[in-house]
Amino acid sequence: KKTRKIMKLSIALSFASIYGAAAFAPNTNTNINKNISIQQRQSLSAVSRKDSYEVTLLPGDGIGPEITEATKSVLQVLCKKAGFELNLKEALIGGCAIDEVNDPFPQESLDQCLSSDSVLLACIGGYKWDSNPRELRPESGLLKMRKEMGLFANLRPAKVLSQLIDASTLKREIVEGVDIMVVRELTGDVYFGTPKGIDVIDGQRVGYNNMIYSESEIERIARVAGDVASKRGGKLCSIDKANVLDVSQLWRDVVTDVITKDFSDVELSHMYVDNCAMQLIRWPKQFDTIVCGNIFGDILSDEASMLVGSLGMLPSASIGESGPGVFEPCHGSAPDIAGENKANPLAMILSAAMMLKYDLSRPDEAQLLEDAVEAVLDAGLRTADIKQDGDNCELIGCVEMGKAVAEQVEKLELKNAVAV
Repeated sequence: KKTRKIMKLSIALSFASIYGAAAFAPNTNTNINKNISIQQRQSLSAVSRKDSYEVTLLPGDGIGPEITEATKSVLQVLCKKAGFELNLKEALIGGCAIDEVNDPFPQESLDQCLSSDSVLLACIGGYKWDSNPRELRPESGLLKMRKEMGLFANLRPAKVLSQLIDASTLKREIVEGVDIMVVRELTGDVYFGTPKGIDVIDGQRVGYNNMIYSESEIERIARVAGDVASKRGGKLCSIDKANVLDVSQLWRDVVTDVITKDFSDVELSHMYVDNCAMQLIRWPKQFDTIVCGNIFGDILSDEASMLVGSLGMLPSASIGESGPGVFEPCHGSAPDIAGENKANPLAMILSAAMMLKYDLSRPDEAQLLEDAVEAVLDAGLRTADIKQDGDNCELIGCVEMGKAVAEQVEKLELKNAVAV
């Protein structure tokens, strides 16, 4: 049985240089409730530092295999430079799993993930499987993975990088300085609620789902969000639709109780989901940390991510109370460009950096990957999704971007990362 040391979420996901040292930097506000138990603050487990790790790779569909290969090439150089091993073993998920074994997330893949030190996922889905029965769609495999692995919290950043500020579709004065973290609950809500289905009632088909949350489910995601907010700007906005939904009223009540009692340093506000969708475009700099239920978070995290200009730059982490986390880029499978060497692998490379830091206890190596990505951007190299007319940058493909990052990993010094 693996020995794991517990790491508080207060160290989680700082994103170091590429997302700014302040992303999860300690809050200067010292008015923190000292009565919060250690158990309430524990949210992320990490394998103790060692010389060899078992990592499950889930290349998935569309551009997934391409960005996986680019990331593997970078990790190979990193391992050689730093003197440790990543035993990367691939498993099936998504459409490719349906094609091969008629199951979007087979038991063999689940068992392999659970026995690994960490999991690195590319992307799943595509037009090919859109007309399949619900249980044979790629997204069903992703939901099963989250549920079976207990991955209840998803953290997604939306921080505008100075090198890419003009890649955003919004005006510079709107997005400059934007730094948002979306904390999304992953294993409850309407995606998992029962009863659900499509029945024939009074001679016509009726489809229904159950939007449901228990108090304990809301409490644990509220604590994650409170901890994240307390280590960022100290502001937390909870999203609901409490004016019309009973489940949202419970959400608002429980979030208020948790933050008021356990995170007195955090300024809590509430916002209806429709207003939040508008405010993210109108004035995104008003937000610091956002906490949402599953379906609202699914939509708003994608919207927030596009403030940056491309989903191809953003990593994410899905974590539970114990066991391996799953680290993945925010973007989809982009089947329209699959196999054309046009994909951007940087989000998956940055997801690998997050994995190294927070699941594998290799912060120095994670920092090197992030520095390498920043160096490539500083050198003016761009994939198509982040290339702008007249930016005087060089357009390159997925393979070339992977090679460029690997070259920077080889060139840059492996330094001691700043402790967080």
